[in-house]
Amino acid sequence: MSYTALYRKFRPNNFAEVKGQDHIVTTLRNQIRANRIGHAYLFTGTRGTGKTSVAKILAKAVNCENPTVDGPCGVCPSCRAIAAGASMNVIEIDAASNNGVDNIREIVEEVAYSPAEGKYRVYIIDEVHMLTPGAFNALLKTLEEPPSYVIFILATTEVHRLPITILSRCQRYDFKRISIDTITDRMKELTAAEGVEVEEKALRYIAKVADGSMRDALSLLDQCIAFHLGDVLTYDKALEVLGAVDTEVFSRLLRFVLKRDVKGCIGLLDEVVLQGRELLQFVVDFTWYLRNLMLVQASDNLEDVIDMSTDNLLKLKEEAGLASPDQVVRYIRIFSELSGQIRYASQKRILAEIALIKLCKPSMEVSQDALLDRIRDLEEKWESGILSMQPEGAAGVRGDAPSAPRASGEVSLAEKRELAKALPEDIREIVKKWPSIVAGAGNPMRTYLKSAQLSLGNDNSLLLVLEDGLASDYFTAPGHREQVGRLLEAFSGKEVPFEVRTVEIGQKKEESYVDLSKVIHMEIEEED
Repeated sequence: MSYTALYRKFRPNNFAEVKGQDHIVTTLRNQIRANRIGHAYLFTGTRGTGKTSVAKILAKAVNCENPTVDGPCGVCPSCRAIAAGASMNVIEIDAASNNGVDNIREIVEEVAYSPAEGKYRVYIIDEVHMLTPGAFNALLKTLEEPPSYVIFILATTEVHRLPITILSRCQRYDFKRISIDTITDRMKELTAAEGVEVEEKALRYIAKVADGSMRDALSLLDQCIAFHLGDVLTYDKALEVLGAVDTEVFSRLLRFVLKRDVKGCIGLLDEVVLQGRELLQFVVDFTWYLRNLMLVQASDNLEDVIDMSTDNLLKLKEEAGLASPDQVVRYIRIFSELSGQIRYASQKRILAEIALIKLCKPSMEVSQDALLDRIRDLEEKWESGILSMQPEGAAGVRGDAPSAPRASGEVSLAEKRELAKALPEDIREIVKKWPSIVAGAGNPMRTYLKSAQLSLGNDNSLLLVLEDGLASDYFTAPGHREQVGRLLEAFSGKEVPFEVRTVEIGQKKEESYVDLSKVIHMEIEEED
């Protein structure tokens, strides 16, 4: 005898065997018990959630000679004929291939004849959204007022494509995605009945990949059992068959990304490809991993929502402290976009590599979350001493590497810190409050002073560095320097020595003078 796939072999035969759709099963049971059966039903929901199975159970139940609390008895001639597909009372139609007006007109003509045996003639129209507009119009009148012995059951995964005139004539039942726990428990029952040894962790992973579809889960389970026939189906074996990656790999990848280690990311991706893993599944699973990371950061009480072992959850909580929430959201956005692009792409690996480089280099993007990441990167480099006040293009110095010759006026990080400590308190306060001090001057002096760079002159005096031109010429005029002195004296309560110097237009002031507002690391007050 030929082998029967698990999803066909264990298709539900009564309402008790339907999993994850209790709200629908309870309603249909009550209708049958009270003899309040509708004439038109619409079953909608994602694939593999039980729409066609429930339709067949309902068709058997309304024609069963000895119905039970769980629906059809399964042993009477009517039940056996329907189960074997030999009953004249239950007609299944695939609207994907029979979607024309003529096909529907045949149904309209047939409903005029009462069933030769049994109570009801049931029409199950699968993928009903594929009917043409003309076919829908031909069905309307019969669907609204069918003979008392006719029941229509329409099934679809795309309910939004149905005309409102059809929707208004049907009782609508929405089939939910089935939970991971429910799918796992069902697969445990089936593997026990089949005599297959399997790890629960493997079953849970298969249930997660199935994305709420019982049929998909059983098909994947069938595939895994066939590949390792006679052996215990472990979690690692399930990953191997499905081309998936262990969560430990995602943990390593996240750490590479947070270190901006492009080489490490590309090397890890190379390992994944060489192991024969499916890149689309890799992208989907890493996105799911990032989603879990985001939930852990959002709340401490989401263990029920995050489906993973206690050990992995503890590790995830540890990693949640390594990245900020806006970073994780940016990573999710990039990989969500990648999952849509990579599905039908011919160069999947290149797209994945581009996405990883984007994660490591936020400068490649101009979005708000990428900008935040770039600012964070600069702050980290500044704190660690990687950034120093060097002319553009000068080589940075890290660790114990030999120092390159420095340009005139260049200040190292260590020198800047020493300089900051040695600054007089009066100069510190002037730098900190400079916008407020400048606000007390009239124009054009205020404009010129706002553009001045505050630096340190001889004998720890305040130095105002201006570009050669209108600004420098302004302060050569009699009385203007004295006004600046009076502003500083009014602020500090004492005479403050200062100098005014100029640099050539186009020359960067930072190349010759230290910017005190950056050296002392103080917040500058903004002018109102």
